[in-house]
Amino acid sequence: MHQDFAQEVARNVSRGPAIKPSRKNGTECRGPGWYHGHARMIHNPGQATARPTLRLFTGIAAPPEINSRLDEMVRQLRPLARIRWSPPANFHITTKFIGSWPSDRLDQLKETLANLEDTRMFKIAIRGLGFYPNARRPKIFWTGVEGGPPLAGLASRTDQFCASIGVKPENKPYSPHLTLARIDTPSGLASLFDAIAKFDQAEFGEFSATSFHLYLSQPGHGGSVYTSLAEFPLC
Repeated sequence: MHQDFAQEVARNVSRGPAIKPSRKNGTECRGPGWYHGHARMIHNPGQATARPTLRLFTGIAAPPEINSRLDEMVRQLRPLARIRWSPPANFHITTKFIGSWPSDRLDQLKETLANLEDTRMFKIAIRGLGFYPNARRPKIFWTGVEGGPPLAGLASRTDQFCASIGVKPENKPYSPHLTLARIDTPSGLASLFDAIAKFDQAEFGEFSATSFHLYLSQPGHGGSVYTSLAEFPLC
């Protein structure tokens, strides 16, 4: 990373947690956390009443010091492009997008996730910057996530276990990343590209993943709001 920028980042590592955590009584390995959120009502043709559903996904939260470094970079890049920048409260590593799920089956989903096999803690590195699918037609501006076989394995087992209770399985290889911004119109990005090109390296840190979360996604002012409904230890 550019030296001046790296020094600036190093001075901004003291902010609080980025993603609202689930309630818990300690850090010991245990079952699912508490549910706190609101259901979204949908109506299916032919049904007499609307059925509440929740928009859900599973993911890993980065520690506060990494989120602070990412937030500092976003703060510096934000004036360069009118794109949908992610707030630090939304920084996470998705392991499985679940989508709409019936609220009356939430406990079943939590129990399924609590029973994942071979879920041990592992190291994750956050480094690099890029665009999906590419810089010519960018949809997402991201920072890279390196978790190796343990992270890929967690995502695969989550997908398999969720599929066993009716969640649609993934049809593409798992590609971990952390979304920094979403791009609706791939124009007016020259200044952003120039700024990113000046970074020789983009190293944001490493951490031990000791748990993953079941997150609720809800619409809010300025974008989605993510709330942890349950936390599952990686022991």
